[in-house]
Amino acid sequence: MDIKSNSLYSQMQNMSLQAMGNKPPSLDADAMGVNGLGNSGVGKVNDSSSNFGSMLTDALKSVNDLQTESGEKKAAFEMGDSSVTLGDVMIASSKSGIALDATVQIRNKFVEAYKEIMSMPV
Repeated sequence: MDIKSNSLYSQMQNMSLQAMGNKPPSLDADAMGVNGLGNSGVGKVNDSSSNFGSMLTDALKSVNDLQTESGEKKAAFEMGDSSVTLGDVMIASSKSGIALDATVQIRNKFVEAYKEIMSMPV
């Protein structure tokens, strides 16, 4: 990697960290934290897998919450609750449907990636 692309990669990593609410590392360090090595030469532990796991769990909880909210609004509308309109029910239903479709597509991509990785020769 040349210096310019390394700097761009570091900037992208910093923006990603800022978006997640974490403090970005200094711009002097590279994206993996000084090439993934500490002062002792031993590689640092990559905590991105724990971040990914919690992010995935939060996303699934969000989809579940949308499904639950949609079901509650449908039930309230069917019971004649005047505070819930048909528009509210349709919007909640659409949101939950889109979230579920996106979740299924992401799952399919993970399965494809897993199959591809497992078929690679070692």
